[in-house]
Amino acid sequence: MIIKTLKQLRRITIGVVGFTVIIIGLFMIVLPGPAFIVIPVGLSILATEFIWAKKLRDKLKDRISQMIPKKK
Repeated sequence: MIIKTLKQLRRITIGVVGFTVIIIGLFMIVLPGPAFIVIPVGLSILATEFIWAKKLRDKLKDRISQMIPKKK
């Protein structure tokens, strides 16, 4: 059997779903749709299981918060 544990199955499922959402978001860049919402959602799905995705999501979140002007 290829998948030995439920943890591996969960990790594979989250990976497939997360990458699918990101790919749909990338298509929405050229097609009509809210790509700027869908891509971070896919990254957040991947961040539940993968450390690299969590780090990338946190960097993206910091950059976006720096771009938003502070209210006085």
